[in-house]
Amino acid sequence: MDLYEKAERQAFIDEGLGIYDQIAGELEPEHNGEIVAICPESGKYFVGKTLNQADGLAYQATPDGWCLFVRIGDRSAHLPLQSW
Repeated sequence: MDLYEKAERQAFIDEGLGIYDQIAGELEPEHNGEIVAICPESGKYFVGKTLNQADGLAYQATPDGWCLFVRIGDRSAHLPLQSW
């Protein structure tokens, strides 16, 4: 996966946001303002109070995998990153 290539990066973001839209109703009431790490390749997601917490959970499941990090309740605040 080459997320430095614009079209591939946008496809990754769109896929991750599609998953977010499916789970938002479940997450938003209880976790509003927290961070969800979404792994579009597997469909798995991990919620943390901070980016670091969400990343830690994602890293345990898929070391060095790419995730879309989204602020719950504000889907426009998103960032694709490799878990570390």
